[in-house]
Amino acid sequence: MTSLQELQKCTTIVADTGDIDAIAVHRPQDATTNPCLILKAASLPRYNSLVQDAISAARTHVRTQNDLVDDVIDRLCVNFGLKILELIPGRVSTEVDARLSFDTQATMDRARRLIDLYAAAGIAPERILIKIASTWEGIEAARQLEKQGIHCNLTLLFGFGQAVACADAGVTLISPFVGRIYDWYCRDRRVDSIPIAEDPGVQSVVRIYNHYKNHGYQTEVMGASFRTIEQVTALAGCDLLTIAPALLQQLRESATPVPQRLSPESARQKPSDRLNLSESTFRWMLNEDAMATEKLADGIRGFSSDLDKLRARLRDLL
Repeated sequence: MTSLQELQKCTTIVADTGDIDAIAVHRPQDATTNPCLILKAASLPRYNSLVQDAISAARTHVRTQNDLVDDVIDRLCVNFGLKILELIPGRVSTEVDARLSFDTQATMDRARRLIDLYAAAGIAPERILIKIASTWEGIEAARQLEKQGIHCNLTLLFGFGQAVACADAGVTLISPFVGRIYDWYCRDRRVDSIPIAEDPGVQSVVRIYNHYKNHGYQTEVMGASFRTIEQVTALAGCDLLTIAPALLQQLRESATPVPQRLSPESARQKPSDRLNLSESTFRWMLNEDAMATEKLADGIRGFSSDLDKLRARLRDLL
């Protein structure tokens, strides 16, 4: 049995890629994309038909140039999502424009737009997760969307307060970023690496998972942004893990045993106090966590920058 097969016995595997060919090879349960992955995929000649289809469809609905480009991006993300859904049995995550991260109403409007595009292609809302940044405004948008039957994946999650607020909001899934947390602490400590037993990214997910299971939250925890297979296997038993194709291939080629590390039973042995966060408390906790504050802002800027690059390419095509 391969390491990947052992991991799949206790954790749902999600492909972290917009590369349809890679998804066809690894056949995960779910898949997730982000602006960086869509930008890379859209630049490949083999996906040109998806880009041209999005442009053609948008031109029949939109009048102004700026609105046209934004509509093309939404349709392109959905086109990739539709192709991915042909290959997986589960859900695909599609991201709301990062520029809307501090606008609750605009986030909700864009989420409904994406769901409508999927619905027009015959895809039920149950197969879509709308990815939203874990700002206070994004979490509030997700709270309302969930009540309307639109399921959300809260991304760019680095701090414990973000995770608690997401669970209180009843979101379907969160994506704590293991690798980006690890990178920040390596730079902050001025070291090249941190032992896996002390890995702050892994420890963050373990804390969130245990807290959720202790207090009966239904929100799923999906570890994301891994740097090594050791980080992946250290979280065996987590509800879901989203893994890049290169690491999936390493796990497929490995025969190293993967013992289950996390479970509801083990979580109950590590009790924690239940927290009820107001907006001011949420913002204070985020402010007091330098890593989470920096990485959330950096992540939003990065996703926005990738979308700007995609917009520039689309303007050239248009």
